Amino acid sequence: MHGAGWWAYIRHDEKQDHTKITRELLLRVWDFAQPYRQAVIGLLITILLISSITLVSPLLYRDLIDNAIPNGDLTRLNWLALGMIGVPLINGVVGVWQRRLNSAIGEGVIYDLRRALYAHLQRMSLRFFTQTRTGELMSRLNNDVVGAQRAISNILVSLVSNLVSAIVTLGIMLALEWRLTLLGLAILPLFIIPARRIGRILRRLSRRSMELNAEMNASMNETLNISGALLVKLFGREQREYERFSRDSDSVRDIGVRSAVTMHWFFMLLSVVSAVGSAVVFWVGGHLVLRGEFTIGTIVAFGTYLTQLYNPLMALTNAQIEFSQSMVSFERVFEVLDIPVEIAERTNARRLTQVKGQIQFEDISFAYEGLGTEKIGLDEIARFTWFRADESHLKRGKEKAGEGSDTNPEAGEQATQWALQDINFSIQPGELVALVGPSGAGKSTITYMIPRLYDPTHGRVRIDGQDIRGLTLNSLAENIGMVTQETYLFYETLRANLLYARPDASEAEMIAATQAANIHDLIAGLPDGYDTVVGERGYRLSGGERQRMAIARVILRDPRILVLDEATSSLDSLSEELIQHALQKVMQGRSSLVIAHRLSTILAADKILVLDGGRLVQQGNHEELLTQGGLYKTLYETQFKVDMAQ
Repeated sequence: MHGAGWWAYIRHDEKQDHTKITRELLLRVWDFAQPYRQAVIGLLITILLISSITLVSPLLYRDLIDNAIPNGDLTRLNWLALGMIGVPLINGVVGVWQRRLNSAIGEGVIYDLRRALYAHLQRMSLRFFTQTRTGELMSRLNNDVVGAQRAISNILVSLVSNLVSAIVTLGIMLALEWRLTLLGLAILPLFIIPARRIGRILRRLSRRSMELNAEMNASMNETLNISGALLVKLFGREQREYERFSRDSDSVRDIGVRSAVTMHWFFMLLSVVSAVGSAVVFWVGGHLVLRGEFTIGTIVAFGTYLTQLYNPLMALTNAQIEFSQSMVSFERVFEVLDIPVEIAERTNARRLTQVKGQIQFEDISFAYEGLGTEKIGLDEIARFTWFRADESHLKRGKEKAGEGSDTNPEAGEQATQWALQDINFSIQPGELVALVGPSGAGKSTITYMIPRLYDPTHGRVRIDGQDIRGLTLNSLAENIGMVTQETYLFYETLRANLLYARPDASEAEMIAATQAANIHDLIAGLPDGYDTVVGERGYRLSGGERQRMAIARVILRDPRILVLDEATSSLDSLSEELIQHALQKVMQGRSSLVIAHRLSTILAADKILVLDGGRLVQQGNHEELLTQGGLYKTLYETQFKVDMAQ
């Protein structure tokens, strides 16, 4: 890129940068550094020691040139030589201590930031994960956190050490020759002006670089996990994915080149400024030496100090830029930490104990508002959630002011896509209730509301008469067992995957659970038995085996309420029969809500709920619903009757 075009690009980038390093941002950063206050103080002490000791060297040179050599003082010469060896030796020893403290602070901040991010992400709702790309989450946890660490470890040391060095050097220079010192300082504005301008540009480039890296990580995560890799191979799209990854990598490369070239322009300007300043000072100082106003040792020492002044000034200017760039990392980390928790536990939440298993859905309506169906970046989610928070705040304000609020889902139907509307039903303790309906009717959404993976937009879900929003999330998880259509197993042993449900379970209890799920014999026949490691997401097991593992895991949990997606249509007849027997055992004596795909489950159900388009259109037992006709009879004729014939 030619010079004029490059500077036009820089000016354009500068106009595009609206981010500011605010006092609030710095205070938040300091909150993460506070646990390491003593280490920070120790670090500052080492910086002062190293900066002070380093400034002794030019004085040794001056004394050597002006006194020891002209006067033939061998004793003085020997001590000066030892001093020249001692300065770097002492600095090196103190530097080791400084490095240890610096690493402890930096790695500690990484540890704390990652824990805070991970803990916050664990509290996010299921909707958050359905709308966010996993690769971007990984980028925030890895790249951004490491970038933030640089602000506290590397840049803190650079900033303080160079600041101390510049101040002390300036004091010594003023004592040696105040006129030359002022002359050297005259070029100081030439350091500051480009630093401020280019610092803003590099900050914007740094943010864009992180966004592009997150995009590249997301693409890698989507295509290199087992499901993505399988899909790519089945459709022969390896070349397409390679080209897409190449485009992402190309963008990352280009932004890196822009940052590097911009930084080079900056350092070139600073080098020229330093050279001009040094040349002017030596030119004037040379005249003073020739006139006898200056000794040669003094001008050598002054020249050394001048270099030691300009180097810290350049480093301080660069530190400002690096600090500005690293603040982008902190901003991106805080963006995630500031995303409100959609499903939060109340401070006075009660534990769910002595569960009977009564479940009530009262006037439930639910909408996937604002986010649409595509996975999007965290920046967009942050904006959406803050918009929703502001909207809720305004709504509460209207209610307090007596203006009321529209709680009728029909009122916003044109603007909102409702997944569920006006759902009312109850499940009595020990009942088996079957959910049936066409694809997209809202069956899974209903099942996700019982363990509070989603909160209803309107209405409430009750367990044993208690609104589940007033119960602790852990106690809900302890008393509700869920088997989803897509079974997930960790890349771990079969034992570890089973004990995930109940880590304190005994060997006998674990085996009893696998026997009830009709999976024990298969596990026992494996070379390593329960210590067999399953592959990514359990892909070393068949679909039926994974489902039976999931059922065994729920049996081991021993919940009072069961939520099941009985998706067995894609399995072979033997696996299906084994799973059906396992389900019959696990549902005995428990309140169960099952998304039913088989007639045997529907006929065994105490109640059948028929959903269509997010509405509960029919409910009753099999005979009652056949008599009523309607959607259930249509489903029976087209789907369930076929199952009966098989």
